[in-house]
Amino acid sequence: MDLQRRPLYGIGTVARLTGVKPDTLRIWERRYQLGASQKTPSGRRLFTQADVEHLQLVAAIVKSGTRIGEIASSKRKTLEVLLRSRNKGSTTDIPKRKAKVLFVGAGLCEWMEDHQGFLVNIDALLAPCSLLQLEHDTLEMAGEVDGLVVESEGSVRSVCEALSRLTTSLCTKNVLIARCEDNLRNQEELEQQGFTITSFPPDAAMLACHLSNCGTAKEVSRGSKNLGQLVPVKPRLFDEGDFPQAKKSSVEAAGEGPDHLAGLVRDLAALEECMANCPVENWRDVSVNASIYAYTGQARWLMEKALGLAMDTDSTAAEVDIVSGAKLS
Repeated sequence: MDLQRRPLYGIGTVARLTGVKPDTLRIWERRYQLGASQKTPSGRRLFTQADVEHLQLVAAIVKSGTRIGEIASSKRKTLEVLLRSRNKGSTTDIPKRKAKVLFVGAGLCEWMEDHQGFLVNIDALLAPCSLLQLEHDTLEMAGEVDGLVVESEGSVRSVCEALSRLTTSLCTKNVLIARCEDNLRNQEELEQQGFTITSFPPDAAMLACHLSNCGTAKEVSRGSKNLGQLVPVKPRLFDEGDFPQAKKSSVEAAGEGPDHLAGLVRDLAALEECMANCPVENWRDVSVNASIYAYTGQARWLMEKALGLAMDTDSTAAEVDIVSGAKLS
């Protein structure tokens, strides 16, 4: 059974992602067999995630001055080495591989086809067969993956045995099991084996969280060592040099509001820095630490907005109207 790769991109989208004109992409395909690995019955080109990443590498090297004919037949690893040498060791222009996630189950794969928004940030492989029917050749085709989503029916024992073989073969422990209505005992037995359980069709929030964890696991495997490298940071609006002004504002206003807010900002910034440097060697801890880090950064940013308003009362009415529900700028 062939695995179905998703998402698939049209040539216009690939042109935007690579910076290569559609006509040039067609020439590369015709002359060097470098292009879309799939086509519709009508002949429309469909590019997989792997196709796009390969073309991004080729485009970056061609842009640096190399002729397309010299590298068209090169494998990805060769292209990465060449580009890294051109950039004096920098990996800036090397496209990062997206997390590869295998979806198993006919009903699940059909559902994912109708909900492809979940697949935008991953390299998805769809295996529309039951867990117990997965063939060895299919697993070899998949290679190592960063996560699994499995539609599961049957006894807990048979599911656990099949998943044990599957996770060993694919080198992943990141598993989400989607089951139809199940009794609590069965769910607890599966959770005790380290699997995450959701209903079928999958709960949208749980599925999104699982796929995000797959991406985080991918980043950790590349060598990202702290959460500051994995989670977007809210910009700092105040630093230590601004806090004395907050105390002065408190005195002038005969109140402690700005000074208290400054203290909150200072404490939250310290916690944020601590979480940013928190080791993330185990992906199971990453999701918890990343949430704390993100929430702390959001809280610090909001307190800084409040501090800014408290220190500049003349602009308060212009910046925010709480009664009308206007958003903070």
